[in-house]
Amino acid sequence: MDMTLQERFYKVYNNLPLNLREEVIVVLDNEPITWKVAKLEVDQDTKLSRIILEKLEGLGVL
Repeated sequence: MDMTLQERFYKVYNNLPLNLREEVIVVLDNEPITWKVAKLEVDQDTKLSRIILEKLEGLGVL
């Protein structure tokens, strides 16, 4: 059974050291997105979260 992008994100996020969660993981429209901001977006299942998840997948992070 394949994991969704959200499930893959949470798996990676939950295994991150706490101090890395403040790190920028992607920049969208000149706005830096940290792990914590990405998690807030994924938690709310926003349009931005889908963009973030697709970018992270494209970068090989997920």
